[in-house]
Amino acid sequence: MADRTTGPARPHPRPPARSLTAAHGTALRLVRDALAHRRAAALRLTWWTLLSAAPALVSGKALALAVDRGFLMDRPRTAALGLGLFALSTLGGAWAGRQTYPWLAEIVEPLRDRLLRDVVTGTLHRAVAPGAARDDCAAVAVARLTRQVEAVRDALAGQLMLLWQFVLTVAAVVAGTAVLAPAAVPLVAAPLLTALGLFAVLAPATVRRQREAFDAEERLAGRTVATVTALRDIVACGAHEHAQREALDAVRDHLRTSRALASVSAVRRLIVALGAHSPLLLVVLAAPGLHARGMTAGEIVGVLAYVLATLEPAIRLLVQGLGASWLRLAVAAERLDEAARRPEPPPAPRSAPRPADGSAALSGIVFAYGPEAEPVLDGIDLTLADGDHLVVVGPSGIGKSTLAEVLAGMLPPDRGQAVLGGAPLDRVARHDLAHARILVPQNPYVFAGSLRENLRYHAPDTPDAVLADAVSALGMDTLAARLGGFDGPVDPAALSSGERALVALARAYLSDARLIVLDEATRHLDAAAERRVEEAFRRRPGTVVTIAHRMSLARRADRVLLLDGAGAHTGTHDTLLADVPLYADLVGHWGTGAAGAGRTGDGLSSPGAASGRSSSRPAADPAP
Repeated sequence: MADRTTGPARPHPRPPARSLTAAHGTALRLVRDALAHRRAAALRLTWWTLLSAAPALVSGKALALAVDRGFLMDRPRTAALGLGLFALSTLGGAWAGRQTYPWLAEIVEPLRDRLLRDVVTGTLHRAVAPGAARDDCAAVAVARLTRQVEAVRDALAGQLMLLWQFVLTVAAVVAGTAVLAPAAVPLVAAPLLTALGLFAVLAPATVRRQREAFDAEERLAGRTVATVTALRDIVACGAHEHAQREALDAVRDHLRTSRALASVSAVRRLIVALGAHSPLLLVVLAAPGLHARGMTAGEIVGVLAYVLATLEPAIRLLVQGLGASWLRLAVAAERLDEAARRPEPPPAPRSAPRPADGSAALSGIVFAYGPEAEPVLDGIDLTLADGDHLVVVGPSGIGKSTLAEVLAGMLPPDRGQAVLGGAPLDRVARHDLAHARILVPQNPYVFAGSLRENLRYHAPDTPDAVLADAVSALGMDTLAARLGGFDGPVDPAALSSGERALVALARAYLSDARLIVLDEATRHLDAAAERRVEEAFRRRPGTVVTIAHRMSLARRADRVLLLDGAGAHTGTHDTLLADVPLYADLVGHWGTGAAGAGRTGDGLSSPGAASGRSSSRPAADPAP
């Protein structure tokens, strides 16, 4: 529903990007943590990596032996021996490289699990922190949990797998060239050092553009989800051109940042040519002079083999693979470190009162989704005695869900005071608040586990006899039987929206909370199932506040609260019908609806009519 979007807040500015040094520090800390948690696997990975780099030490010398003492001296056996030594060393290095993968997985897979846990934990802690900014939409969270976590996992695997190979390979090439042909060392080392220097200079631009690419990806994901989920409202308001323009702007921004990142990648190819292909060209051009100074043909071939078969792949690995992978690791690790950040716990109040019962009071409540947004709630006053049953109605987008969250302590008001059981909500400890009230949304959370675990979440010691009574009272016997009883597994994806609602309602029903707030929690139930749930909660001790989507709920309520955007009207169904024209209009619209669309007696509206299908069947979701 649209209550949460009324009065949109200004976008919260993203914290300024940290320096490249800080990003590298975050990545290094991540690498150290990964190795520290799996020391044995890290040692085995190092050992096999050393063996896989061994061919670089003997490749040039083996080819020089094959040429100088074999082919040029017409000794085919010696030539075959040199080539065989080269082939065996290459095969041995490949076999050793194969042995590194299991130990690599022992390091990176647990790290991936820890990252997911930390990001989810940090996101949830920030979401429920007092005064939390609502700028992390679901699409951004999904992007972090999928692409960015996987980017860290893959990049870290690349670092651990290839870093030692690069270092050892370059060392072997330089050392082998120095032993084989000292005069050729400057021809190899000078372009190599120049290429590495250019790569270091290019790194800040690369990391900046990688950051921009991540930002653009998150903005595109957020805009796409916001547009798709609001299609009905966009069409109804005639805002499709504006929505299309915003979506295309996000697409163009993503395309621009992707092209900018690709341009940096193209420059990196030039660095590969400078660091690997230039030495090859220099050695070929200097070959006559080197030969005149005493270098044999085999030694020249050996140097070319070092450069072409060993150094060139290593440079390409560093610049195009290892370098880009490290920068992606630095940027993604920095972003995930921000996502995993937990807010500072609020200072413990000097006195933390506990709610005594389910009574509630709102005094002068003002709430807006941002400093410059129009207030969604403006001067709301409400008093509920313990045991009251209140139904809240009003046009869509008027602030009903916002009122429910303020009443449940999920949103702190900008002005005014909310009191539960005689205790101001801003002074109640979070642990006590979680036990004093339950908020059930229209799309509740049901977790994978047994039915018993789901039902007893708020009351772990509830005996099975009480569970059975609650299941019967709420009309979910058929669902419980189909799941295999209380020990049956619950697959949330296999449940319909109505079935998930029943599980969440039963969980709230079994809790000790004295205040239950139902934010359209029965929206996906048919009228008969909704009536049964309503009657069960009437028999339950405590206060119940229901955000209504059918006027039948208001007709049967003890009291009705009507929000009209300018204030609030409280009374019975009959008094509001007689005294408040807007309420009479809502009753007329929701009660009769379009011709033939709803049933006049039960208050089903045309836009919000529920399906007549039984809510306990696991087929497609009922109509909204």
